Amino acid sequence: MWIQKQIRLNPRNRGFHLVTEEILSHLPELKSLNVGLLHVFIQHTSAGLTINENADPSVRQDFESYFNQAVPENQPYYLHDDEGSDDMPAHLKSSLLGCSLSLPISNGRLNVGIWQGIYLCEYRNRGGSRSLVLTLSGE
Repeated sequence: MWIQKQIRLNPRNRGFHLVTEEILSHLPELKSLNVGLLHVFIQHTSAGLTINENADPSVRQDFESYFNQAVPENQPYYLHDDEGSDDMPAHLKSSLLGCSLSLPISNGRLNVGIWQGIYLCEYRNRGGSRSLVLTLSGE
């Protein structure tokens, strides 16, 4: 079986946000798969996706703090700043973490660790809603 859906995530403020349940709410078909893969792709160059800690919110705050220090705004060497001081840093952060994830499916569920969740990494101060392409395959 192959299913592909395009969804829009609710707008979020800058930061790292758990979106696992929001994504899964669009995929009732996942429950019928014994084995498969879910591929998640974000259609933006100023936001990203990653998998990490799903329980302690301080991890998401620490991610935000680290990335803001590692890729600061208002650097004199940035040429691309047409959309504001958060624009070029957002593109760099997006390239660091990436724009897609592939997750295994076993017995109708994501087969990820108990403490793992999907993060939307919103790098813009006002990124708006974000579009994802969800591709589900399996049997």
